[in-house]
Amino acid sequence: MRTIGATEKATATSETTGVVASGEALDRIVAGIHDMIAGFRCAGTGRLVKAGVSMTHMHVMWLLQHHGDLSMSRLAELLDVSFSNATGIVDRMAERGLVERVRVADDRRVVLVRIGPKGMDALEETEALKQDRLQAILGHLTPAQVDRVAAALDDIRSAVVAEFGPDYLAGHDHTQHRAPKEGAIN
Repeated sequence: MRTIGATEKATATSETTGVVASGEALDRIVAGIHDMIAGFRCAGTGRLVKAGVSMTHMHVMWLLQHHGDLSMSRLAELLDVSFSNATGIVDRMAERGLVERVRVADDRRVVLVRIGPKGMDALEETEALKQDRLQAILGHLTPAQVDRVAAALDDIRSAVVAEFGPDYLAGHDHTQHRAPKEGAIN
C-alpha cells in the first residue's frame, strides 16, 4: 500500500535476477507513466465532455467495453454506487443513445445494459484521438529511439505478466471496438 506523503524512494526486486532496482530511475518511470496516462486521458476525453459525455458516462462505457453486456445490479456493483444511482446514470445515457437496455430472451425480467451506437462512436473517437496523439509523439523519435521504446515496452509487458500471471492480459484486447451483433448476449 502506498502512503500519502511518504518520502521513501521506490524499490523493485527482480524475481528472475534478484537484482534490486531503486531510487531515482524507478521514481522517474512511475511518474512518467502516470503523467502520460493522465495526459492521454485528458486528450481523449476533453472533446467528449464538451459534447455532454461525462467522465462517468465514459467509465460506464469502458466497463461495458471490457465486460460486455451487464445487468443493472452488476453495473452498480462495478461503479460502487446504489442500484438507483446506476439506474439514473443509465437513464441519462440511454436518452443520449450512449447505451441501450436489452431484455434477455430467456428471462424477460432481466435487463442488460449494452453500449449503443453513439456510445461506440464516443469510444472510437476517444481511441482515435489517443492513437493519433501517440503516433504524433512517436514521430518525434529517431528509428533507434523507437526500437528502444519497443524493447522497453516488451520488457514491461513481460513484467506485468510476471506480476499478475499469464492470464492477466487475456480479455484486454482493446483494439476491437465493435458493438455486439443484434440479439447477442455476452
